[in-house]
Order: sequence, then structure tokens, then C-alpha cells
Amino acid sequence: MSDNDSFVLVRTDIPHSARIWNYWTGGKDYYEIDRIVGDRCIEINPDITTMAVQSRQFLIRTVRYLAAERGVRQFLDIGCGLPTMLNTHEVAEAVAPEARVIYVDNDPLVLTHARALMYSTTAEGVVTYIDSDFRDPERIIAEAKNVLNFREPIAVMFMGVLGLVEDYDEVRRIVDTLMAAAPSGSFLLMWHGTDDSRRYVDMCHAYASHGGVPFIPRLRSQVEAVFDSLEMVEPGFVSITQWHAPEAEVGEARPVSACGAVARKP
Repeated sequence: MSDNDSFVLVRTDIPHSARIWNYWTGGKDYYEIDRIVGDRCIEINPDITTMAVQSRQFLIRTVRYLAAERGVRQFLDIGCGLPTMLNTHEVAEAVAPEARVIYVDNDPLVLTHARALMYSTTAEGVVTYIDSDFRDPERIIAEAKNVLNFREPIAVMFMGVLGLVEDYDEVRRIVDTLMAAAPSGSFLLMWHGTDDSRRYVDMCHAYASHGGVPFIPRLRSQVEAVFDSLEMVEPGFVSITQWHAPEAEVGEARPVSACGAVARKP
């Protein structure tokens, strides 16, 4: 363990988005301040716990689909957050034991948990981490090339994290830079909170007022436009609850203020 890994300063008096998200999904890696702010957010927008759980289900379905149906064996999970139910490498390696997965985050708390809990479940697989801000795609690309083969398809994943970027043009730059580096046949997996629910928008404002890093809900049209120049996989850009939902849930999955898609680079 390096000196940098041996000590992590954890602020327990300031709400932390990854810990609150963990609380909403039923995890245990949070502090009292996170529970307090998380409960306040639930009071404003009771659907947030459904969104949190369904966002993980969206990740599971999209990763499983690409590994099983499209033969993808390389996954770049950017802004991965705290380990929770069925992480990217567990889903991918269950289908393809040789899958390679890189988690990217620059939060010391997230990286500490990831190194302790997220490791390859197979002898053939590779799981590693890049300590980098997702706003620095050039660095991510440079370090990912040490592990991934950029001549073979890569699944580039942004699971809700782009709402932390205030400027929309910066969102487009981050995604476009990474997808430009990825080879033909790669995929973009992304979901983002949308502003079509007043309660969700109010909750985001309340969260920021409690000291949390602001999360920006965006127009559905803005989120969908991030997939421009890519080929959408059916059913296209939809609520995360409705992307390849299990047959038993088709027609019953209630939309939430979070939309996403899977799209292929031609």
C-alpha cells in the first residue's frame, strides 16, 4: 500500500453524493449527514430511491447485453461511485470470464472501497482502476491504453455522473473526446437525470443547498443529443426503467426522470 492509499481524509460533516446514492440503493457505506440529507431529498422527491435502484438495474442490463449479445469484452466505467449490488466487472465476467474492466474515479473514498471490494471474479479477467477526474478524458485515454486494446470495441460508460458537470458544452467535450479515441464498433452507455419532474428539480436544488456538489438536471433533448453521430440500440433513448426491461415488467415499468441509451460507434 502506498502512502497515498494509507490515509484518506473523510469529511463526515458534508454530504457526499456517492454515499447518499449508496444509502438510496440500500447500501451501508454512508454517514449520518448522508442519511439526513438523503431523507430530506426523499421527502421532496420520493421517486429518488426508485431512480437510484433502477439506475443500477440499467447498468446491469446494458453491460450484460453488450457482453452477451454484442461480444464486448472491454468496459471503461467512468465515475463509478461506491461498490454496490452487481458491479460492472461482476456482470461482464459472468458472461465473459476474460472481460477487462477499468473503473475511473478520483474520489479517495470511492477508490479506497473499490480497491478493497472490486477485484476480478475470474482467473482470466482483469479489473483495475484509474485515479482521474472524468473531466480529464485525455488522461483517462492515455492510462486506459495500458490495459485495454484500442483496436477492439470498448464500452464507454457514464452512469449518471455527467450531471455533476455544470457546463453542457463540457459534457459534450468529455464524451466526444472519449468516443473519438474508441475504435469503430465501440459503444456509449449513458444515463442522465432530466428536468421533466418538478420534484426532481427541486430535490437537486435542495441537495446543493445542503453543501453537496450540485447535480444538474437537463432537458431530455440535450441528453439525447450526446448520442449524436452514434447508432442507437433499440429501444433507443428511453427512461432507464424501460431499456430492455424484463418481460414481466414490460408495460409496467414506470418512467422516472432519468433517461439513457446504448449507442454504437459506426
